[in-house]
Amino acid sequence: MAAPATPPMLGHLSFGVSDLGRSTAFYDAVMAALGFVRVWTSEKGVGYGEPGQEDKLNLFTRPADMRAPGAGFHLAFNAPSPAAVDAFHAAALATGGTDCGPPGPRPLYGPTYYAAFVLDPDGYKLEAVHQ
Repeated sequence: MAAPATPPMLGHLSFGVSDLGRSTAFYDAVMAALGFVRVWTSEKGVGYGEPGQEDKLNLFTRPADMRAPGAGFHLAFNAPSPAAVDAFHAAALATGGTDCGPPGPRPLYGPTYYAAFVLDPDGYKLEAVHQ
């Protein structure tokens, strides 16, 4: 009898956001650039994932005293191509994100590592990477 398949390392990730409408517009744009979609919506939050699949990233309105993690934290999304990394970066800047590293090769991380870094409207550091 074969051993059961190992499940993915993470089930999902949730962020608290200060303005759900603003964050939804931002994440709708950057997730679409990478081929992901909003898979659920409620008055308290939204969830993103692969089309027809379960959520992997959730956004919820946060308590007023909550803050985004600082230096040392970032979330990297896999991109299907370098063009998708470019589109992610452009969509982020067009919808309230801040540049933290334009699209391009990152040979320090590997010979085929192509990535871009942004801060979302709440200060979460995001990366899109194609390897």
